[in-house]
Amino acid sequence: MNGYRPVVGVLALQGGVAEHASLLEQLGAQVVLVKRPEQLEGLDALVLPGGESTTIDRLTRIFGLRQPLIEAIAGGLPTLGTCAGLILLACEIEDPAASQQTLGLLDVRVGRNAFGAQVASAETTLDWQDAAGSVYPVRAAFIRAPRVVCVGEGVEVTARYRGEIVGVRQGNLLGISFHPELTGDTTVHEELLGLTSRAAASSP
Repeated sequence: MNGYRPVVGVLALQGGVAEHASLLEQLGAQVVLVKRPEQLEGLDALVLPGGESTTIDRLTRIFGLRQPLIEAIAGGLPTLGTCAGLILLACEIEDPAASQQTLGLLDVRVGRNAFGAQVASAETTLDWQDAAGSVYPVRAAFIRAPRVVCVGEGVEVTARYRGEIVGVRQGNLLGISFHPELTGDTTVHEELLGLTSRAAASSP
């Protein structure tokens, strides 16, 4: 990345934190494990990992992270949400658990556990369309994965699985139903880091 080492936060309250951190470090990023609001300061990008969406939602409120996350991401921080992270970003959940909230930033409606229980987990290769319209294969793992039921205006569909939408892009936001960090596929994370590189290049 031409000597540029973006600082990328991984929300570290619950879920697949270590796998994202390892993949990002492999790509040359400096990783911050975000557990407190002040750790959002100075980040070039952010990853919201998979895990239990209801637990992550509850912990963001307990640790005072909910509003700081909303402000940072709405302010333009490039952000990738995977699986539970996608649910957290979404504006609407089709089948929310009792009292479950989202950050309400990604203009999609999602359905939880759309591809079955944990025993129905699968690994497959998807076509991923980048912002320039080029298509790349991505090795993806699906574990109790959500689906995107519908998308709002300005949301691009980037990937499908079994006819369902499993990848979207909206400005500085990337949302995916699957886990590339578990297969070692770097395509989506590279796109996230590309957003930070362009932002750095355009800074005075």
